[in-house]
Amino acid sequence: MIKIAVASENEIVTEHFGHCVNFNIFEAENDQIIKSESIPNPGHKPGFLPNYLNDMGINVVISGGMGGGAIDIFNEKGIEVIVGATGNAKATAEAYLQGSLKSTGSVCHEHQHHDECEE
Repeated sequence: MIKIAVASENEIVTEHFGHCVNFNIFEAENDQIIKSESIPNPGHKPGFLPNYLNDMGINVVISGGMGGGAIDIFNEKGIEVIVGATGNAKATAEAYLQGSLKSTGSVCHEHQHHDECEE
């Protein structure tokens, strides 16, 4: 089984991982989603969300953008990070399972949320 967390604004992939409204969590077996749930973002503190999602057993994180600090923590924990995603959260999770969703490597550095984006 694989667990995918999609940082979202309700059902749409968010551009800013740490400031998402919720995480859509999808559990999949044999490349098919078998369970889904939405959980509210418990809050944005440096390093907190990667550890929180790791403790939930997440294997893959999908977001529009993410700070380098969060990406580093996920990588240290063996959690795959896909950034640059857009659109419907469930559709992006399904695209990942089918092998058609690839990370753009989009790391948040310089935009209006510069100080907030670094996890």
